[in-house]
Amino acid sequence: MVEILENRLTLDIQKARQRLDEHVREMVTWHFDPATGSPFWLEYAEGLGFDPKKEIGGYDDLKVLGHFQDSWLRGGPVRRWVPKALADRPISVFETGGSTGVPKSRINIEDFRTDYELFGDTLDDATFPKGSDWLMLGPTGPRRLRLAIEHLAQHRGGIAFHVDLDPRWVGKLVKAQRWEEMEAYKAHVIHQALTILRAHDTIHCLFTTPKLLEALCEKIDLVRAGIRGIFCGGT
Repeated sequence: MVEILENRLTLDIQKARQRLDEHVREMVTWHFDPATGSPFWLEYAEGLGFDPKKEIGGYDDLKVLGHFQDSWLRGGPVRRWVPKALADRPISVFETGGSTGVPKSRINIEDFRTDYELFGDTLDDATFPKGSDWLMLGPTGPRRLRLAIEHLAQHRGGIAFHVDLDPRWVGKLVKAQRWEEMEAYKAHVIHQALTILRAHDTIHCLFTTPKLLEALCEKIDLVRAGIRGIFCGGT
């Protein structure tokens, strides 16, 4: 029996590796094609001294491209990342918190919808009931997460309510050791969440960060408030 399971696992791994390598070849061909690729990668290819479409045959070959530098994502123009094949599509831009300098930016077209639809289909209907509304308590602003959670709620037939937390402001308060102001800001955010939860009994799903979840639970019994499922992430 063990040998049979090991053989099946080996076969599954081989098939997964084949799919991965096929996906890499497809993506490399697409991104380095002058008709479909983005200005950044087409310009990058000019300095490589070889044709990535010919040299990269699978995942292991990606190392020939060198290390990706996060500094490339700081500043603009962000349109240099937009593939020519998608240039006529609506573009969104998301940013990091900027705690290490100029925020890193990335463009987005459909990926957050795809990611969170796939994720949403894995949720248990008993704890994340379809048709239920959501409360997102956390960073919104220029972040992917805001649109992602809203789309997740919509994909499962609900509506998303939002309370924003500005992590850039929190970061400044922490750096300056302005603890009283930080606690006051946290209380302000939690108060908004409590107001929404008490006003909308259709909210049964919650997204928030660990620290905000802890602070929220100090003020209200989430089960009695109607929350069935909690998606907790971040810091």
